Amino acid sequence: MREFGYQRAHDVAGAVALLDAAPEARFLGGGTNLVDLMKTGVERPALLVDVTELPLDGIEVTADGGLCVGATATNSDLAAHPEVRRRYPALAEAVLAGASGQLRNMATVGGNLLQRTRCGYFADTARPCNKRTPGSGCSAREGVHHNHAILGASAHCVATHPSDMAVALAALDAVVSYETASGTGELAWEDFYLPVGDTPHRETALPPGALITGVTLPPAPVAARSRYRKVRERASYAFAIGSAAAALDVRDGVVHEVRLAFGAVASRPWRARTAERALTGGPATAAAFAAAADAELAAAEPLPDNAYKVPLLRNVTVALLSELADRTEPTEGAQR
Repeated sequence: MREFGYQRAHDVAGAVALLDAAPEARFLGGGTNLVDLMKTGVERPALLVDVTELPLDGIEVTADGGLCVGATATNSDLAAHPEVRRRYPALAEAVLAGASGQLRNMATVGGNLLQRTRCGYFADTARPCNKRTPGSGCSAREGVHHNHAILGASAHCVATHPSDMAVALAALDAVVSYETASGTGELAWEDFYLPVGDTPHRETALPPGALITGVTLPPAPVAARSRYRKVRERASYAFAIGSAAAALDVRDGVVHEVRLAFGAVASRPWRARTAERALTGGPATAAAFAAAADAELAAAEPLPDNAYKVPLLRNVTVALLSELADRTEPTEGAQR
């Protein structure tokens, strides 16, 4: 591990100024991912700027009925918050599906969004990895890749994004707020994570030196009828091999509104727009859900050892949407 300095920031402006003055510095939240990568030599910051004492840990209902989540709120506090559980249950379920209780107590919302891939070649500094060392090659394509990307990958990288929380936020149209030395800014979720392309080392559209200050969830009545489902290789603490977040509004057997996002299948949470378009206005049936999933997954380009993810995601989608359809359709004679 490289020798590094440590400073604790007490306000947002001070934290941003510290990073602006030291380009090799990194913000430190819970450290549950960053510190591990420092131990292996993947991350080598000259300075850690501790942001855990910044006044950014609130979770508040916005004036328009949405929700604003501070960047230093812990994953545990987010999952347990009554308004999150009531308004955005898929988000609470996704957070609880990730990591262990001890890690959730430490991990922050902002840090969760910026965690790096769990690809073994990325973590192994002795092996080529374009995400870690641009231009060195992608070892996973010809190596061990059973849990790698099937959507949106490229010849340069087939790593997946590991966050469960981020999949739910993708389905909920979250907006990320940040601050730099030049001022504040926002990024819509669709713009936050960059396509992998030929620059896999560039993972987000955040400007240099930006500090994530919060995540805003817009008001969405359909979000109250949402769920998250995760498939993993063991029942205990493990990263997903496939996951889905969905919200569904069914009226008289017809899909009025649907949100759907996949996890563990791309370098970023994958919003299933093709499937959403196929479902909206159509019947809320298992056959329709399967057809929509097939339409979305038609773009999949699996490698030899991860083709299983295509039927896995299809089955997860059908099961999750069928469960939501059963829950959201009013019973006969009930008031809407």
